[in-house]
Amino acid sequence: MKIAIPSNNNINISRHFGRTKGFVICEIENDTIIKKEYTQNTFTGHAQGLHSDHDHNHEHGQGNHSHDGIFNAIGDCKIVIAGGMGRKLYNDFEQKNIKVFVTKEKNIDSALNLFLNSELDNNSDSCCSH
Repeated sequence: MKIAIPSNNNINISRHFGRTKGFVICEIENDTIIKKEYTQNTFTGHAQGLHSDHDHNHEHGQGNHSHDGIFNAIGDCKIVIAGGMGRKLYNDFEQKNIKVFVTKEKNIDSALNLFLNSELDNNSDSCCSH
């Protein structure tokens, strides 16, 4: 199983998935992390400077904003652990059968340990509505 975690520094979880500077991709086998790598975010529109806070409106269906870059960035990951994201992205993950944990945990290693012990919090109601 593979997990994607947005991070600006390879230590802490980014508070906004699409604006992150990079992604930690972890491969898990038998409840053990066997591979963990950090890649720069060159995929999302926010990271490329293509979207400002006010140039799209997901909630009302306006604007032309695709999350294809995010799906390319995380590849075949089936789980996402994030500090926050927009509701539209959260829904898009669900439609692709990718389980999302929106956690209050800040540290990547702590979040992974909590996840492996089935103790990671999930606050999906905290997704922002853009």
